[in-house]
Amino acid sequence: MKIKQSIEKVPGGLMVVPLLLGALINTIDQLHIPFIMDFLKVLGVAPTEEGNYEMLKIGGFSEALFKNGSLTLIALFLFCCGSQMNLKVGGRALKKGVLLTTSKYLTGLAVGVVFGMLFDPMNGLLGLSTVAIIAAMTNGNGGMYAALTGQYGNRSDVGAVSVLSLNDGPFFTLMALGMMGSSFPVIAFIAVLLPIAIGMILGNLDPEIREFLKPGELLPVPFFAFALGAGMNLANFFNPEVVGAGLLLGVLTVVLTGGTGILVFKLFREKSQIAPVAEASTAGNAAATPAAIAAAATVAAGSGMMTAAEAQSYQDIVNIATAQISIATLTTAVLCPVAVILMDNYQKKKGIDAKKEYDESSHAGKNASIDL
Repeated sequence: MKIKQSIEKVPGGLMVVPLLLGALINTIDQLHIPFIMDFLKVLGVAPTEEGNYEMLKIGGFSEALFKNGSLTLIALFLFCCGSQMNLKVGGRALKKGVLLTTSKYLTGLAVGVVFGMLFDPMNGLLGLSTVAIIAAMTNGNGGMYAALTGQYGNRSDVGAVSVLSLNDGPFFTLMALGMMGSSFPVIAFIAVLLPIAIGMILGNLDPEIREFLKPGELLPVPFFAFALGAGMNLANFFNPEVVGAGLLLGVLTVVLTGGTGILVFKLFREKSQIAPVAEASTAGNAAATPAAIAAAATVAAGSGMMTAAEAQSYQDIVNIATAQISIATLTTAVLCPVAVILMDNYQKKKGIDAKKEYDESSHAGKNASIDL
């Protein structure tokens, strides 16, 4: 059975499919179907506080992994992602990576700020929150970027992925919320950043450690996705507002972050615009960001920098924001490659070969060597 291949046919499938499966099982649990509860009772499952029996609350390793394991698994994922952040990047690739990361982040931040000014930042238009907007628009799909630039771009476009990996995880979203006035203490930032920082240090000190941790960029994803889904109701994904919000997020990500990236590349005299379009996506792992932000809010409440009510407001939006970001991931997975193909065709008509390294100083079609 080619289960993995089938899952990967779904855009962002390793994140989205387990998430939906977890939500499906949790939805069945919340229906409290008599024959399922009777079967669980016969097996000796302990009842919940409400006196019900649920498949995802059977105790032991199973409950720890499939129901309560999301934050631990996300932390492991961030640690492994950090280990892959290569500080030895060629000059041209470094420049492109910085331009792409900065333009994408500032675009997502600007949209989040404007949204927060015009609507309720926790539950505004179509139920969107600033957390969902910033997480979806600032976190690009590194795998898709590498694939698209590998096929349509040049060597420095591909090399920029080493810098783009900086936007993996919740740190930039947390920093954006802090700039927008949320009172996160320094310890909340440290708590989020520490796994990434330790992984990055170890990965750059020892290439063997980086290679050892490389599978961790992918392996924990379906597990924390399932655990996140295990706290959600499947009805979230069929709510017209959630679907509409996710589609809107996806379109905004492709159009606005891609458009801004193109303008920035033109400003810095980059002849080919494939890279910014290839980065105009939402990563599947961005769906883990709302849960991480809620955990940081809990830390803030514990230190007195945020009220319990404010921290709870972040916890309350986790499920709906996760669903919205998941739909945005699917949307950009379809739109982003189409946009890259259209850009490539447009550039060819202009006589621009995206696979060439153009000399930016002359802005002409001379090949320039680079060191990656």
